[in-house]
Amino acid sequence: MSSFLAEQDFAIPHLVVDLDRVEENYRALDKALPQADIFYAVKANPHEQVIKRLASLGSCFDTASLNEIDLCLNLGISPDRVSFGNTIKKVRDITAAYKKGIRLYAFDSDEELGKLAEHAPGSDVFCRVLVNCDGAEWPLSKKFGCSTEMAYGLIVKAKEAGLNPVGFSFHVGSQQTNLDQWDSALSQVEKLFNDLARVGIKLTLVNMGGGFPAHYTTDIPDAQAYGQAITKAMDGHFGNNKLRMIVEPGRYIVGDAGVIEAEVVLVSRKEDKDKKRWVYLDIGLFSGLAECIGEAIRYPISVPGKEHSTETGPVVLAGPSCDSLDILYQNTAYMMPLDLKAGDKVLLHSTGAYTTTYSSVGFNGFPPLACVCI
Repeated sequence: MSSFLAEQDFAIPHLVVDLDRVEENYRALDKALPQADIFYAVKANPHEQVIKRLASLGSCFDTASLNEIDLCLNLGISPDRVSFGNTIKKVRDITAAYKKGIRLYAFDSDEELGKLAEHAPGSDVFCRVLVNCDGAEWPLSKKFGCSTEMAYGLIVKAKEAGLNPVGFSFHVGSQQTNLDQWDSALSQVEKLFNDLARVGIKLTLVNMGGGFPAHYTTDIPDAQAYGQAITKAMDGHFGNNKLRMIVEPGRYIVGDAGVIEAEVVLVSRKEDKDKKRWVYLDIGLFSGLAECIGEAIRYPISVPGKEHSTETGPVVLAGPSCDSLDILYQNTAYMMPLDLKAGDKVLLHSTGAYTTTYSSVGFNGFPPLACVCI
């Protein structure tokens, strides 16, 4: 990666993705959870070369839109390896996906269930359940999922409507660092399985969503630790019941595999005596770094050639746009070389996930974040 970047002279910010690292991450998770089917979350990074490499490894794919479905199918991935995991879908997109052979769908509401029953008849469906996200650096809101009480009723309705309800999904929050959260979520799901079995509905699938972390500025357990925790939780709640397990990693697969090379546009102070400098980069919230909102995700940052500089000082990091919200880090203690100046290159590490897909198409006229795979 470093040698490749040293040979480049990018005029605009670029994300560089190491495909071998993508493969390494996939294999590590597959080894840690051999009993689970991996459905890569395409939304994390939909670059064709990323999808191709994962497809060659046997991955399945979790998609959020018809465009993502078409991306996978056009690359030769069979429909049975693709799920439509968004719980908010237009009728026309459900209809099109069904015609293309997609037969696995998520839902979490009565109206969405009705759409699926009418426009994807007989399909396998799973209901997303709300769970606790404590411990996640990027927690999820109540936008997705429903209560366990509602989920029970929806599964019953799905059966009555001619669909094939196969189980439940949940998501414990992105960048989840608390290994116990999967056990907590599975306790909710176990109760639902047991309650529905009493009325003659036998379920076969547990979709654990994502949550597996990338390496940012804090230490995290390795894939094996997550695999052990999840396996122990599954064994504790479901024993020898041979259920199909699905996981939907995105950030974990591509996050560490990516580095953004950006450029310093300006270094300034607001007052002559300010110890903290403002460092403006040619990339910001609107050009790929939306997860810096609230300083929730803190990317490791380095300056090529100055990584070991002892002459450093505190900085505020901001983007280039004419928008006062475009500040990346104001409260997090980032230190950068005192001789940093306009034109210097800056590397933002572990940026392979949710950067190109968050990048605007041209806010303030700046081009979207470019991506190259090596």
